[in-house]
Parts: sequence; C-alpha cells; structure tokens
Amino acid sequence: MDKKKLMLLLGALVVAIGTAMAARTLFAGASAPKAEAAQVPQGPKVLVAQRALPVGTIITADSISFQAWPKEMVQDVYFLDGKADMNKLLGTVVRFPVTAGQPVTQGALVSPGDRSFLAAALGPGMRAVTIPVSARTGVAGFVFPGDHVDLVLTQTVRGNNSRESLKAAETILRNVRVLATDQSTDTDVVDGKTVVRGFRTITVEVTPKIAEKVAVAQTLGTISLALRSLADNQAELDQAIASGTVKLPAGATKEQEEKLLSQAMNRPQDGATTFVTGGDVSRFERRTMPPPPVTERVATASAPSAAPGFAAAPRGPVVRVTRGKNTSVEQVGGR
Repeated sequence: MDKKKLMLLLGALVVAIGTAMAARTLFAGASAPKAEAAQVPQGPKVLVAQRALPVGTIITADSISFQAWPKEMVQDVYFLDGKADMNKLLGTVVRFPVTAGQPVTQGALVSPGDRSFLAAALGPGMRAVTIPVSARTGVAGFVFPGDHVDLVLTQTVRGNNSRESLKAAETILRNVRVLATDQSTDTDVVDGKTVVRGFRTITVEVTPKIAEKVAVAQTLGTISLALRSLADNQAELDQAIASGTVKLPAGATKEQEEKLLSQAMNRPQDGATTFVTGGDVSRFERRTMPPPPVTERVATASAPSAAPGFAAAPRGPVVRVTRGKNTSVEQVGGR
C-alpha cells in the first residue's frame, strides 16, 4: 500500500473515532426529560361542590370542600376559607343546581330559618310529613337530615274475639329521605365529630299518595325507623337501571344524567312490602288471624227449643253449603 492511501485511511479512522467520542459525550450529557407537576392555582381557597348538587340537596360534610382557586377568578359571592363557617353551612339546602367542581355561591344555599327553607328542600311534586318517634323507634338518634330510612309499622290486629289477636310488623315504605329532626335541619359538629342528639319527631319527603299512607299508618300502630346504608341506594339504583325501571335518555349530558340519577336515588319506594308476624318470632304466637266464630243461625223447623223458624248454631264440626244464592251451615253427621 502506497503512502498516500495509508494517510487517507488513517485520516478517516481518526475522523470516525472523533465522531464516535462526540456522539457518546452528547448522549451521556443529555438528561432524561423530567415530568413537571401541573401548576396548582395560586390563590385563596373557595368552597366547591364535590359532586353534583341538584335542587333540594341537603349540604353534608362530604358534599363540599375548600379548594385553591385562581385569584383573578374569585368573585365576591364565593365562600372563602377562613371567612366562611363550615358548621353553619352544614344543613343548608341547595336552591340552584351546582355541578361537580363548581364554586358554591352564597345565593345557591338556603339556611335553616330562612323563609321557604323547607319548601326549597323538597323535590318537585314531593310533600313533607312529620312522624313522631322515640329513642327506641328512632335508631337512638343516629338519624340525621339527608339520611334515608325505611318505615316499619308495628301493630296488633284484633280478631272477632277480642281475646285473640295477631302481632305483626310490616315495612310499609323504603328509601324515605329525612329532611329534619325535630325542627332542626343542620348537624352539630364538635372537634370534627358529629354530635348525636335525641329527637321526638322527624320530617320526611314523600309523594302525595305516600303522605296519605303515612297519615293512616300513624293511626294503626307504631312507626319505627330503619336506617339504610348508602351502598344499598347505589346497588338498588344499578338494579333499577339494568331492569329498565330507570331509563336514561340517549344523548343526555353528564349533568342531566346526574340529575336523573339523583332523583331516582331520593325517590321513596312504595309497594312490595314485607312483614313478620308473632308466629315468625315465637312459637307461642299466631302466624295468621284466628278464624271467626260460627254465630250464624240457620232457618229450620226441626228445633223445638229455638225460637219459631230459627235454631241455635249447631255444635261440633260444621260445613257451609251453598245452593244457588242461599248458604246454610250444616253440622257434620247431621241430617
């Protein structure tokens, strides 16, 4: 190999080595891209809705919270952290619908004692009725405004013989929303804990037809409350959607769907009642109503000891015999 070609080969080798070293230095010195956290809005904290709040929603601790908000977007009608008392906001009622994540304005809430407060808490077409309760029938005070309960009617059913009766308990209504306990619609919170207090009456939200049913039930016996789990409402709502009882319109917006679902979850359920009688609890109690005693008198001319044309009701086993429109009581074995 001549000298000229050797020099060219060495020059190319030097250039290749330099290029490789420069590329290695470039890649080694370049740092991996760093993920930058989203900038949190710097500004005062305002009160926002944690979920969709339809009209008539009773404000609870888990429905609202304070959140940082851009300073230039803060309005005078917002509730500001440090200036608004959260304890006074609990138990208020939503007057205008508020979407999830939207700031809650002062005009959107109605406070207890304000005019038309209870009317604002009612849904469209609903009514408010008051039911007397005690510590025994009212879940020992562990029922608060905004909770959902079942109503259980306990009564003693008398037979024709006043000495015989049937004791029964029947769940007459399900998923009834509690609006107030006594005359209070708020919840006392001390050191972050909800205070349990006794009450003698509760006010619930029902339909006009159910209001009539509750009024009659109060004259029949004692009404007790059965507190419902929040998971029960969601499970029954999912079942209602799957069965087609609750239908969501096609093309509905998220706000419209949330409104329809909220109305369905707050709707009291009437019908398909369940019951338990004394015989289901104790073997010494009845399961059914006692049969009425045989007091009929039958027309006959063969009983000399009876009044003319009548005879005392036969003793022993009897059967009822119907011939056309006439029904008579015949003693078994008699003629």
